[in-house]
Amino acid sequence: MNRRPTSAPGTRGSVSTHSVFGAPCWVSLTSRDLDATQGFYEAVLGWEWRRGVLGDHFRTALVGSVPVAGVAAVASMWQMAVAWTPYFAVPSADDAASRTRERGGTVAVGPISLPPGRAALLADRDGATFGIWEGELIGNWEAWRQDAPAFIRLHTRDAFDSAIFYGEILDWATDRPGCVEVHYERGEVVLRSRGDVVARIESGALEAAPDPTIRPHWQVHFAVADVTACARAAEKHGGSVLIETAHEAVLRDPDGAQFTVTSSRGR
Repeated sequence: MNRRPTSAPGTRGSVSTHSVFGAPCWVSLTSRDLDATQGFYEAVLGWEWRRGVLGDHFRTALVGSVPVAGVAAVASMWQMAVAWTPYFAVPSADDAASRTRERGGTVAVGPISLPPGRAALLADRDGATFGIWEGELIGNWEAWRQDAPAFIRLHTRDAFDSAIFYGEILDWATDRPGCVEVHYERGEVVLRSRGDVVARIESGALEAAPDPTIRPHWQVHFAVADVTACARAAEKHGGSVLIETAHEAVLRDPDGAQFTVTSSRGR
């Protein structure tokens, strides 16, 4: 396939996937309407924007001066689903793609060269989509960890099976310095990088669910100061609120991409 993955994580920086691997390192969104997408997320999350290095259809979202996410308005052009996708840092995109195939997953796009690195778009055995990135990470990875998503969560049918699948592909819980630690906490598989929770894997309610809106998928959680204000802004700017509590809300943007805002007070 000749399609590119969504807006890639690499920018000029000193941290590479050879020193930090297995952890989420970027999130990206495929959309249909770039202007509408920028306006919505600016209103809901307060993001600013700069042009992406890949061309007119790509933008990078900023919190202050820190790049936090990529947007690619290519869903219609490339016939791709509108969705948020997490990217994981790997030492070798080719090795990770091969391991994915060997373990029953799918390589949808790539690996392809996107200087300063290589990227691929993959799916696990249950169809949950994720990306991999080999190369330099964003300029200040530690700043991204603080200003980007609070964490990502995989909703799947079998959390332990999924943890084994991803662990074998991404080298989780190995003795290599910098790898992700795997824990079991409060009924979930919890991934920690340098002590911080960066991902969770849960199963249960989604078991055998035929509804495509709750199929196995990675959900991106953004940390915000005021969940209620974000929910009201989403409704006002053409989005919708699917679930809302005092500490968390599941939102849908005008294109249909689903994401979660989580209170930063509870991090």
